[in-house]
Amino acid sequence: MSAPLLLIAAGGTGGHMFPAQALAEAMLARGWRVKLSTDARGARYTGGFPHTVEIEEIRSATFARGGIAAKAVAPFKIAAGVMGALWGFLRDKPAVVVGFGGYPTIPAMSAAYVMKLPRMIHEQNGILGRVNKAFATRVDAIACGTWPTDLPDGVEGHHTGNPVRGAILDRVEAGYICPGDYPMEVLVIGGSQGARILSDVIPPAIAALPMAMLKNLRVSHQAREEDEDRVAKYYLDHGVKADVQPFFHDIPRRMTEAQLVISRAGASSVADLSVIGRPSILIPFAAATGDHQTANARGLVEAGGAIMIPESKATPAAVAEHMLAVLDNPPAAMQMATAAARFGRPEATEALVGMVETLAQKGPEK
Repeated sequence: MSAPLLLIAAGGTGGHMFPAQALAEAMLARGWRVKLSTDARGARYTGGFPHTVEIEEIRSATFARGGIAAKAVAPFKIAAGVMGALWGFLRDKPAVVVGFGGYPTIPAMSAAYVMKLPRMIHEQNGILGRVNKAFATRVDAIACGTWPTDLPDGVEGHHTGNPVRGAILDRVEAGYICPGDYPMEVLVIGGSQGARILSDVIPPAIAALPMAMLKNLRVSHQAREEDEDRVAKYYLDHGVKADVQPFFHDIPRRMTEAQLVISRAGASSVADLSVIGRPSILIPFAAATGDHQTANARGLVEAGGAIMIPESKATPAAVAEHMLAVLDNPPAAMQMATAAARFGRPEATEALVGMVETLAQKGPEK
């Protein structure tokens, strides 16, 4: 008898894809087969997935972007994607279908609903995304990465936490080296949609730090391609040692070595920070749907592991002041690192695996 199949559907951002990768790794280790359903944008994030995961690019669309013409053809693209998913499920029926959000999950989740297959969604943020909200009453279970999660009336969620990749999990509570009069690392990460303001604000904030601190500082700054050259030039002109790239493939290592992380408050970033246990300054993306990044950051901030600066107040002077509060105060930095690690949920993947296996045992609806 062939191994049971888990079909994972995930949208085209790291926030959706990284937890999906974590679940894929865990289920393969348990002898399951795993397929990933995504679109061309999501396929860019599949480099870290185990090679045995079959990647299926499927057609989908969103009504939230594009002009009138794009919105007019969206239903037809979605319908074609659903038909493709149905055909695929008939040929190789999944034991469970798990959606991680994003419009590329619509075809697979719709097909699972039509075929009454065991299905669940995982919401990374404190507020349901549009697609997960649409399926919230049409699935067997909802796993919540951030708690509390704002759910529709009558819908029950299970707090699993946000799964993190194996490379992050390998660094659970990695020893933290307090800031001091020796080489220090600052990591700046912003995500594809929200990095522009960090590229505008963080370089001058760092340049404003005392020279005695700057001589010890090395910055890893993730900037969008269109900002990369100007950010690198700014650091160079101000004598700041910096590595500026559009994407770091070794975030787990850089985060582990950092004395301070400055980041947006995407759910995956918050999960990574808390599992590894690093002090952070979080600047939530103000345009995030339902201001969900503020909801994501709130728990870590209240636990004492992070400082939150609203985007509207994220000036170079304000950021520099908060950086000094961490980098110039080793006991406070250590306290933040410890608080972040206590807040982390490294068992999140196992909790999600348990939900998948429970659904598989129940089987399809009659």
